Amino acid sequence: MDFTLAEEHRMLQDMAYKFAVAEVEPHSFECDELEKPTPEIRKKAAENGLVEPWIPEEYGGSGVGQFGNILVVEQISRVDIGIGLNIYIAGFGSQNILAFGTEEQKQEYLPRVASGEIVFAGAYTEPNAGTDVSGYKTKAIKDGDDYVINGQKMFISNGMSCDYMLCQCITHPEERAHKSFSQIIVPANALGVMRNKIKGKMGIRANDTADIALEDVRVPQTSLVGTEMKGFVQLMNFFDVTRVMIAAQALGLCQGCLDEAIKYSKERVVFGKPLSSYQLTMQKITEMAIKTEALRNMTYKAAWMLDSENPDYHLSAMAKYLGGQAAVFCANAAVEIHGGYGYIDEYKVQKYYRDAKILELYEGTKEAEIMALGRVLMA
Repeated sequence: MDFTLAEEHRMLQDMAYKFAVAEVEPHSFECDELEKPTPEIRKKAAENGLVEPWIPEEYGGSGVGQFGNILVVEQISRVDIGIGLNIYIAGFGSQNILAFGTEEQKQEYLPRVASGEIVFAGAYTEPNAGTDVSGYKTKAIKDGDDYVINGQKMFISNGMSCDYMLCQCITHPEERAHKSFSQIIVPANALGVMRNKIKGKMGIRANDTADIALEDVRVPQTSLVGTEMKGFVQLMNFFDVTRVMIAAQALGLCQGCLDEAIKYSKERVVFGKPLSSYQLTMQKITEMAIKTEALRNMTYKAAWMLDSENPDYHLSAMAKYLGGQAAVFCANAAVEIHGGYGYIDEYKVQKYYRDAKILELYEGTKEAEIMALGRVLMA
């Protein structure tokens, strides 16, 4: 068993981190403060093959698989998760086009995502439906050759900036909840689509989030992705893959917190000695390093298995759960090491602290992960 990264993976890591330092970091403070999106940075990232690099080469992507993708996510997240999201979830939802879409859909959308031309959003969550699928209300009714969609979506990442949405809809209301869904591509500029930006988020402020209303939105039935009544299964497949990406975000944030804590503790002098020389400081930093390395090993293994013939989706859920816990711990410890300075925006750690909490919430709350994993372990 060899844990050494291949040369191409080390080069990918290095390129992603250098890009983040050069292109993302200079805009981090402003975009966080103003909740400002960054389409120009996304397009530069696309030129470097960093936008959804899991997309196969035959569809215009870098073809680095899920393992290569999480290396990119990790390195950009060391610098800024908010702007990072604008890069590495620019095709959010298009994973299911690759997995279940027609060849025509793959050719139509995936190259344009990889090139930075278009942005996708996953229109899944609703005001009363996140983990609880029985709360979904959005319906798509057939009318001639079209679907007519009515409903509301909530907390949609890329909701304001997207060109297309992969929308989770009830197409067979007479069926049981898990068999009632289908997934449909909806142009964001379609007649009847109304989008409102959600302002005042605690963290990841550079990535736009919206609530979206759909009123008599008409799209052709050729916009169906996969199979009718298989929308729930397809959505779960999507989360099985993207949970590892969340773990990689957490990993990058943990490493960023660790980097900043070590740097500050060496520079800060207290009672005539560097802060780093005190045992309590060493304890905090050591615990941060242990949690970061444990998360790295679990995340890398989970991503590697996704690229194998035997993916372990339970390990992906474990990595996501551990990632949220580790990120919140490391961000809190980094702020404590900085003391009062960690509470002001002159230092990066206050932003890491605000960004960290979302990693326990989106793509399945930590409680949902516990319930799902617990059922498997007890079966």
